[in-house]
Amino acid sequence: MKLGPTERVRRMVRRRGLVRPRDLEKAGLPTSVLYRLRDQGEVEQVGPGLFRHPDAATTEKHTYAEAAKLVPAGVVCLVSALAFHEIGTQLPHEVWLALRAHSKRPIVTAIPLRIVWFSGDAFTEGVGTHTVEGVRVRVYSPAKTIADLFKFRNKVGLDVAVEALRDAWSRRLVTMEEVLRFAKVCRVEKVIRPYLEAIIA
Repeated sequence: MKLGPTERVRRMVRRRGLVRPRDLEKAGLPTSVLYRLRDQGEVEQVGPGLFRHPDAATTEKHTYAEAAKLVPAGVVCLVSALAFHEIGTQLPHEVWLALRAHSKRPIVTAIPLRIVWFSGDAFTEGVGTHTVEGVRVRVYSPAKTIADLFKFRNKVGLDVAVEALRDAWSRRLVTMEEVLRFAKVCRVEKVIRPYLEAIIA
């Protein structure tokens, strides 16, 4: 039995967790169905152009899923990547996202974002993919994040970078080889090496 557009939208919302009108357009479904289901209480609007099922499980990483839906080209980075991996003590009030250098700044009001532009290998290397509430979220690995923190130490604070390095090392979330590899990518090998040697001494 062929499903009608309304039931197809219902299933899409249940399956994906978070849905945008453009997701319906890509599937050849009318976006009006989404708004009608919202008005009927079957779908909840959680931000401009962002919808979910009312019974969808909300995790502590919900804002990462929202950010990934709203800015799919972005990669969770720096302080937000630390929080995602539960490294250190930082609890950011905004989602830090890396975008490729020279790309357009996204216009997002649903959640607070902090955009940082990366270029070349610094943008593409060390990206891991995670699923949060049914949404594909790209996040830099712990070792890449530590290298990024040292590169952007003037933005985030050197103390944050050193704390992250100590915590990740003590919990064996990174190896010396991984940290130095990404330090080279980020061109901070000379900066990070003394801290790394002091920790492993």
